Amino acid sequence: MEAGDHKQNINVEVHVKSDSTAKLSDVRMHVQTLLNRHSVVFGNYRWTEFDEDFLKKHVESVAIVDHEEMATQPLDLKSSSLSVHIFTLNEDGPSMLSLEEEEELSAANHWLLPAAEFHGIWESLVYETGVKTQLLDYVTTTIYFSDKDVDSNLISWNRVVLLHGPPGTGKTSLCKALAQKLSIRLSTRYSYGQFVEINSHSLFSKWFSESGKLVTKMFQKIQQLIDDKDALVFVLIDEVESLTAARNACQAGTEPSDAIRVVNSVLTQLDQIKRHSNVVILTTSNVTEKIDLAFVDRADIKQYIGPPSEKGIYNIYLSCLEELMKCQIIYPRQQLFTMFELETMGFAMSEVSEHSLNLRNIAIKSKGFSGRALRKLPFLAHALFVKTPTVTLERFLEAMSQAVEKQKEEKSNLINGV
Repeated sequence: MEAGDHKQNINVEVHVKSDSTAKLSDVRMHVQTLLNRHSVVFGNYRWTEFDEDFLKKHVESVAIVDHEEMATQPLDLKSSSLSVHIFTLNEDGPSMLSLEEEEELSAANHWLLPAAEFHGIWESLVYETGVKTQLLDYVTTTIYFSDKDVDSNLISWNRVVLLHGPPGTGKTSLCKALAQKLSIRLSTRYSYGQFVEINSHSLFSKWFSESGKLVTKMFQKIQQLIDDKDALVFVLIDEVESLTAARNACQAGTEPSDAIRVVNSVLTQLDQIKRHSNVVILTTSNVTEKIDLAFVDRADIKQYIGPPSEKGIYNIYLSCLEELMKCQIIYPRQQLFTMFELETMGFAMSEVSEHSLNLRNIAIKSKGFSGRALRKLPFLAHALFVKTPTVTLERFLEAMSQAVEKQKEEKSNLINGV
């Protein structure tokens, strides 16, 4: 085998405007011409401005994706194998999968993918290197094996993903982003994606005797979605530990036996739907040690999602500050380096790196905060310590530092019961 046979695969995502009437083949041809003109680019490069009329009219963006680790490495497009994925976002919000005509009981929300509401979530989530790509590869292989009719009695996989870890680390968002990404990535195989988010608390409603019937009804609705073989269906069960809590409570005799029927009913229904090749079941749990063993056993991939690392925190803050500069809340715009650039310059202090190093110190101080708390912090900094419409970057970094101190103080007060 020659060296040339090992071509690097590069994924290119083309976001077509929702009012475009252009044929897919034309979009593909014009994008290919754009890529031919730029033979070397850096990883995660995105075009949003075009000098060619067709692209200006029909395309929002063209992005080279999934090269987080290589964002500073040049990619040679000429010697790579390019996979171009073209998509339009579905502008409709979620609809309810309501199960009882007279009851106001929403047991599940339902989106058509790719959904405008989920756009950009994937990029906003920052984890240790490779976690997102690994999940993407895992589900892609799952679907590929199913497509090829691999005998699942010989090679076992279950189409169940479990993300676990402390609250606020973006597990639910990651499930939504993963489903969105896959509906784009597999668009030549499936015409569209369906995303159903099951509200596990509403399944254990106060009408326990009704819950068993609700579960059956809900899975019947999901089965109807699965029956359309052009659709790739994702089912998200958030906080799956509430299933376990219900089961344990039954065994302890504190809950009616109906509850155990509900849990068993959910597990049975999951076993039934995951036989279909166009289904992926995504689950999250905030308490790793409390997950039902019967359930954990069903999950192929069990991925721990912890609080962001120092590098992750820096990247989250960096994206927040870039956004505030874009909206001219922080003005004038000043350059901030990426963590990679800071490492390359050995964290040397200079006039150009001063703000970035300040931000790094704030990131180090914020260790232990959840992703949710980190994204709220710039807002709190502005609300509590800025109080003017526009602010310089230097002044805003001071406000962020104060906000971090305040958050830490509040946290320790909570812990110490002050």
